[in-house]
Amino acid sequence: MTEQTTPTASCCGGGAKATTVAADGRTDLLSGGTPDAEMTTCPVMVGSPVNKAKAVEAGLYRDFEGERYFFCCAGCGPAFDADPAKYAANMA
Repeated sequence: MTEQTTPTASCCGGGAKATTVAADGRTDLLSGGTPDAEMTTCPVMVGSPVNKAKAVEAGLYRDFEGERYFFCCAGCGPAFDADPAKYAANMA
């Protein structure tokens, strides 16, 4: 397994640096994978790309006031649940 340390701010990393790991056959939930993949961004980690189909497969979404919101990681769901109106406004 190949590891690299890259500076980042993340709801899932918890610090100023996060470790990225080479894919080694694991599914990448953030990338589109194909040019026609339907993409959006995470309402909690604004600007983080999310592949909608992969997020649904992983259960990384919530429905709020008739709209579906997709998350970049498992840590974003509970944050969204705590204040959905705040995070939904990030997508307006």
